[in-house]
Amino acid sequence: MTAQTKGDAFRAVRPALVIGPTRSPRRRSAVAQRGRLPPAQVGRLCEEASLVERILSSEVSAHVGARVRLAGWLHAKRDLGSVSFGILRDRAGLAQIVASSPLELQLETVFEVEADAVAAPQAPGGAELREPVFHVLSEPVATPPVELRRPKLKENLPFVLDHAAVALRHPRQRAAFEVAAASLTGFRAALDGLGFTEISTPKIVAAATESGANVFTLDFFGQTAYLAQSPQLYKQVMVGVFERVYETGHVFRAEPHDTTRHLAEYTSLDAELGFVADHLDVMRVVREVIASMVTSVRERAPRAVALLGVELPEVPAEIPSVHFADTGVDDVDLAPADERRLCEHHGELVFVTGYPMAKRPFYTHPEPERPQYSNSFDLLFRGLEIVTGGQRLHRYEDYVAALGGEIEPFAGYLAAFRHGMPPHGGFALGLERWVARLVGAENIRETTLFPRDRTRLAP
Repeated sequence: MTAQTKGDAFRAVRPALVIGPTRSPRRRSAVAQRGRLPPAQVGRLCEEASLVERILSSEVSAHVGARVRLAGWLHAKRDLGSVSFGILRDRAGLAQIVASSPLELQLETVFEVEADAVAAPQAPGGAELREPVFHVLSEPVATPPVELRRPKLKENLPFVLDHAAVALRHPRQRAAFEVAAASLTGFRAALDGLGFTEISTPKIVAAATESGANVFTLDFFGQTAYLAQSPQLYKQVMVGVFERVYETGHVFRAEPHDTTRHLAEYTSLDAELGFVADHLDVMRVVREVIASMVTSVRERAPRAVALLGVELPEVPAEIPSVHFADTGVDDVDLAPADERRLCEHHGELVFVTGYPMAKRPFYTHPEPERPQYSNSFDLLFRGLEIVTGGQRLHRYEDYVAALGGEIEPFAGYLAAFRHGMPPHGGFALGLERWVARLVGAENIRETTLFPRDRTRLAP
């Protein structure tokens, strides 16, 4: 059997095939002769179709000796005269197709293929597809703006971001987001295991969380509102409800940065817990979360880890820490060079504790013995701050003093403290920064889906 393209036959039965594939090429041809099917026949066809299972590229080697069906995109092709090779790309990877005639398909054509699975040590996964029959599902109408068949994209980052809809299909581009997805799973698993409850809080808010200088304002039916800089105030309130809460969601910062480490919108992984002794209890939770995220990436994204050459960190039982007063920094915050230096000296994971109160938000609890310093921390990973957290104030009168009487904008937030709140603390982890450090990306935009920064609003 030679390679065939049955695009016309497929178009004739598209209503049926959208729901389920036919049992065989013969059945497909019979349907094609009849044209469009009435609803009753569509249902019957789908019943039969359910007996035929699509397999993924990663499963071909497990079906050697069988006739199989795959579906995906034409990733690459090569014609050698007497034989042609094609590479099918699906969500699980790549599969090699060998045909005895030229592949008359454009790159990025979406198709089904029915073929024999044959052992082939030189092929991806140790098996390939022979005697193929192709069924075209969709044909591209333009040449891809990037060469997806290359091991790495050669285009510069701005060009890749401009054409993200196609560029993200490249195996290396999508691999970073497989790592991100696995990291999210690990984050949730750790906190679920520690008795936390997942929550979702508003992203349109009446008052700035951190300060008034770096928020996006918007007209909310005639009132001034803001895009949330973090879920901080809400997650503290919810400690009074669930004791332990976490949230994954987007936050917004109207900061005019144009650096490799800042975004105007990013994914923040937040947690807050009650009945803590101090910030050290929160740091212990952070350690468990990081360990769980590393384990999840190792177990759930091994292909992405291998493709990107990711070196997963070994998370020690106790992550080393250094007090801000011992960093040798005279300012109230660390510069990027300081973060790199501390990791070079203390290890790829290091906590910095006791930041000056002048740098921390109003809800931060001071050190009891040295009130100029705070019961707060950052976690540095491979020279970059990825987590910030600490112990919060929990007494109403302390908030009144910290806010200097400007309590009206925070009335809803302070209501929780008027009616009793336990000692509590929490943290926030920037997902894009975490993934960038893991995969070795030089720019955080490489690990951000459709990034938003000072100059980029589309795509």
